[in-house]
Amino acid sequence: MRADLLNLGAVAQIVKSTVERFGGLDVLVNNASSFYPTPVGEIKSTDWDDLIGTNLKGPLFLAQAAAPHLARARGCIVNISDIHAGRPLKRYVVYSVAKAGLDGLTRSLARELGPEVRVNAVAPGPILWPDDGSYDEVARQRVVSHTLLKRTGEPEDIARAVYFLVAEAPYVTGQIIAVDGGRSVNL
Repeated sequence: MRADLLNLGAVAQIVKSTVERFGGLDVLVNNASSFYPTPVGEIKSTDWDDLIGTNLKGPLFLAQAAAPHLARARGCIVNISDIHAGRPLKRYVVYSVAKAGLDGLTRSLARELGPEVRVNAVAPGPILWPDDGSYDEVARQRVVSHTLLKRTGEPEDIARAVYFLVAEAPYVTGQIIAVDGGRSVNL
């Protein structure tokens, strides 16, 4: 199922189509995200609309549309946040603000939707590098040197954390789990 998260009609439709096709909804993983630099002095309204839309507005309205179905299934929501929600990434002002909002949304939805629906987030650290050329090899090594494990992670590390929250953690809600090789400890 695909939808433009900036189109609220499409967001509601994707939930409806999913429920019709599969007979219900057990899990919502909000993983879609725009990511690009927005240094102060260069931020445009379109940057705000895109970054806030994909990283915060879309997840809110997907969760709202999915909530009744998830409640029936006693399901859960896992948002993919970022360690830079709490420690903003220089030159990525709007992205960092959007992810900070997603962390707040995670905790708010946990309060609003519990006890029927659990809501958590996974906050990746250095897993994949942006393809905008902003991180050359020296910059990448500098970031990796700040991880306690001295290496980047793999997408599978995020998938395992999501799986844990979905299938192995029935008493966990309102939490944001950093999957960052210990980088957030060193920031």
